[in-house]
Amino acid sequence: MRTVMYAPIAGRPMQSPDHEVQDIDQPSLIVESHKRSKAYGIDRNDVPDFSPQSQVRLSQGLDENKFLIQHAVPVMETLHGQIANTHNMVLLTASNGLVLHSLGDMDFLEKAMQVALVPGVNWSEKSKGTNAIGTALKEELPVTIHGSEHFMNANQFLTCSCAPVYDPYGQVIGALDVTGDQRNFHQHTMALVRMSVQMMENHMFADIFPTAVRIHFHTRSEFLGTLVEGIVVFSHEGRFLSANRSAQFQLGMSFNALKCHTFSSLFDIPISRLHELRGNALTKPRQFCLHNGVSVWCRIKMKPLSLWSDGQAMDSASSNQGKTLEAPYPAGTALPESSLAQTRKLHLSTLHYLNTGDPQVAAVIHKLSMVRGRDIPIMILGETGTGKDLLAQAIHGDSNRAGHPFVSVNCASIPETLIESELFGYEEGAFTGAKKKGAIGKIRQASGGTLFLDEIGDMPRHLQARLLRVLQDRKISPLGAGKEVEVDVAVICATNKNLKEMIVQGEFREDLYYRLNGLVVRLPALRHRTDFEVVMQKILKSFCESGTHIGISADVMKLFHTHQWPGNFRQLHNLLRTAVVMVGCEGVIQRSHLPDDFLEEHALQAAAHNPATPAEDAPPNAPGSTDGQRLQDVALVAMTKMLQHHKGNVSAAAKALGVSRNTVYRRKEQLPPDVWN
Repeated sequence: MRTVMYAPIAGRPMQSPDHEVQDIDQPSLIVESHKRSKAYGIDRNDVPDFSPQSQVRLSQGLDENKFLIQHAVPVMETLHGQIANTHNMVLLTASNGLVLHSLGDMDFLEKAMQVALVPGVNWSEKSKGTNAIGTALKEELPVTIHGSEHFMNANQFLTCSCAPVYDPYGQVIGALDVTGDQRNFHQHTMALVRMSVQMMENHMFADIFPTAVRIHFHTRSEFLGTLVEGIVVFSHEGRFLSANRSAQFQLGMSFNALKCHTFSSLFDIPISRLHELRGNALTKPRQFCLHNGVSVWCRIKMKPLSLWSDGQAMDSASSNQGKTLEAPYPAGTALPESSLAQTRKLHLSTLHYLNTGDPQVAAVIHKLSMVRGRDIPIMILGETGTGKDLLAQAIHGDSNRAGHPFVSVNCASIPETLIESELFGYEEGAFTGAKKKGAIGKIRQASGGTLFLDEIGDMPRHLQARLLRVLQDRKISPLGAGKEVEVDVAVICATNKNLKEMIVQGEFREDLYYRLNGLVVRLPALRHRTDFEVVMQKILKSFCESGTHIGISADVMKLFHTHQWPGNFRQLHNLLRTAVVMVGCEGVIQRSHLPDDFLEEHALQAAAHNPATPAEDAPPNAPGSTDGQRLQDVALVAMTKMLQHHKGNVSAAAKALGVSRNTVYRRKEQLPPDVWN
């Protein structure tokens, strides 16, 4: 009997953090999987699927799974280093079985190509029958499929060990797999896969809950900081948010059971005790007693309610009266709504935190303060990356709804076929693939609190009418339901599009527009803000412990001040984070610490605005180069002018622009044909 591991999700048996295995009936698992494979209409002699659409699917999959890939790829590289030269490969898939990324020995990669085990191909059970990836995702269990246990004959030379990957909310977001020649199978492969998955999952907590209270704990202090430590996350008010698999095991409760608990009920002390801790007292291991009487060592990780965190622990409510906490970094990181509610309790304004000295932002905050608590619909305009989502959270945190949910919906990121069910919910059996017991939908989740509709301009027109009725009647009708449900939500929406133009073109309903824009405010782009250096220093402080100082050379500072920042705060945050990794927390950021693509981007901008090359040299149909336009247009202007100036000599034009020839060639189809003469 082969052994597989149980995964840490609600409703499943809990897994030991020490990687113990639990026996299940492996033959029965294979039999059931083979039955499903036949029901899907798969033939054992089917040939591998080399669909011409694989690259399209891969591109879409990479875009939809950025968060998973960000945390998985470094771990995959480490795992690959451990199994190098063993005729194996490491694969990452999306939750639907689509292969996103692979690493492996060249000799085995060629064999894998023969059965389409490559990025862009779907390896779900419905596509490939019984296989470790598809079966692990279907069963939500780590599974090893060996040789003839594969359903399709073409795959029976393989042995595959795969474990599903869960996000901090207990949802499957992908799978990690090691596949090799069945003749080289090693019994410890699954243990390596599971440890790698656990490493990924633990790394996700800091990104998902950057400002929450994280308790890292274990009965033995020497295990703190290792893969087997428990991690449980709470809001600043003490409400349970999440727990990793080791925490569930040590606490003796499933994810669903833990939702009913608070910090106080699990650790037997009030959350206010943590807020009283300062400095070293916060980071040193401390002993707490769990609800079941077990004594554990804990390391507490907790930042102030600040997006530009200075690394210090949040003071207690009593010591914060009248103080100003620093504002959050505008990089799109979501604060738990309860964290903002805690701020409300301290009698401080979350909108005030965003005021870092720029007069345009100050004017926006003043307008919002005037309508605070009135439930007036608010529309936030601004380019991508200007912090519209953060402003929406601050508005919620400053309202009388702060203790209730803040639910964000990005209308551009949800496929059009799913957005209706995501927003309005559905009853069990409403459509093929619907979850058992249905889903309540984002609007009902936000009832009592705030619904933030980001990229509202991308909402399909037929749903705009349904949303308008919700706003007017305060009722929704879930898909497949025969009755309406009352809801109470405050609505904030945001867009980087011109909705009035969309109304003229028939793409956006005029009646909905005037229902949503009770107050319209516009966030300035980063290049237009006067508080650039203040914001930048606060972002830098959030990357390192308090007391460390990261310098910026005069050359880099000049470059930053002249850059157009098409990605705004999101681009600045990611750029600085990379630079800090390169230089460390005690160094000085030099030009050599900046990514090449950023330097190329800046060189193109500079060339486009260089008065040494007359603007009239550009063809009449070339894009303009005014401040605030898209980087793509600026780059095309620069390339057009330089190619004309150098009479189509790509090498000379690229050298003058400070970029590679490939950068110019990639834009060939977008440039006027006469510049290549």
